[in-house]
Amino acid sequence: MKDNEPIEIILVEDNPDDAMLTIRALKKNNLANRLVHLQDGAEALDFFFGEGVYKSRDMSVIPKVVLLDLKMPKVNGLEVLQKLKSDERTKYIPVVVLTSSAEDPDIINCYRLGVNSYIVKPLGFESFTKKITELGLYWMVTNEPPR
Repeated sequence: MKDNEPIEIILVEDNPDDAMLTIRALKKNNLANRLVHLQDGAEALDFFFGEGVYKSRDMSVIPKVVLLDLKMPKVNGLEVLQKLKSDERTKYIPVVVLTSSAEDPDIINCYRLGVNSYIVKPLGFESFTKKITELGLYWMVTNEPPR
């Protein structure tokens, strides 16, 4: 993907199996053509704020949605969410938490910080694939993002 091409989905996921399943489900429905996979919260913050290896990234290229895991090394998903939603440059980017945690404190903290949706990763390949497909179709086709 070239620096100035539109990015539609940012997937922030440290688990390679979950990332692969997510990308596969989106590709199956032609929803992953312009997807960037970031492997942890630190890489996500570098990407969004043009730091580290992303310092030359075109900051005007804004994704339609961010799929964000919570439990990650270096910088966790709550910290990423808090930084994204508290910065004028990124606060209107829709963020969907996609996590294995169904804990009330995590859900409450995410909504308090401004998450747009909170989804618990389903167990089982078929359920996971179906949920990701529905998620992708909603955010890529149905939802109208800010411009």
